[in-house]
Amino acid sequence: MKRLMVILVTLAALFSFAFPVLADPPKFTTLPEYTEVTTAIADLLKAQSDPQSSDLSPVEIEQKLGALNLQKYILETASEWSQCRNETGHTIGVYAHKAKKTAQPIALYYLATGQATSDDWNCDGIYLPAGAKLAGQPELTEPVALQFVSGTQLIAKANPNGEIELNLPPAKMLTASAESALPIPNLTLASVETTAPNAPIED
Repeated sequence: MKRLMVILVTLAALFSFAFPVLADPPKFTTLPEYTEVTTAIADLLKAQSDPQSSDLSPVEIEQKLGALNLQKYILETASEWSQCRNETGHTIGVYAHKAKKTAQPIALYYLATGQATSDDWNCDGIYLPAGAKLAGQPELTEPVALQFVSGTQLIAKANPNGEIELNLPPAKMLTASAESALPIPNLTLASVETTAPNAPIED
């Protein structure tokens, strides 16, 4: 009897360690954003087959299809929640919510340089105030939120000109409006860079 108890306790311990490994990865293809991406791809493919019916040029259609197919690939293949890594040399604003709690509102946090958001959270995007410079774009005259599809592993860096460079293009660039799903406050670049970091970070 005592030997049986030892075996049962051992099995229970092994199961508890194995459980995180056996946990299913997130399925991003069940999210509304996946439907949004695939629908947009289908619409562009129709426009590509009938250019006269579209306001977009063939080059613009090709560019948009490339970006959407990348988003579709991320949603289909990612095995972890979105994570944002800050390598800009300054604190930046990031949007995040606790992973698996889709009802939780997305909030704005501040991520220190050299840090990455916790893998228990979903990093939904980054906040750029007016005055910020995004590589290849004119200086921002109003604050924006750069939103990324779930599963994105984002790295933000600064180039020698002080412009922010991203390893992946955003899915959306949002400005402050009543329709925006993300809070976009009117902050200065200096206030963002000097705010005490409070983002949930990777251990």
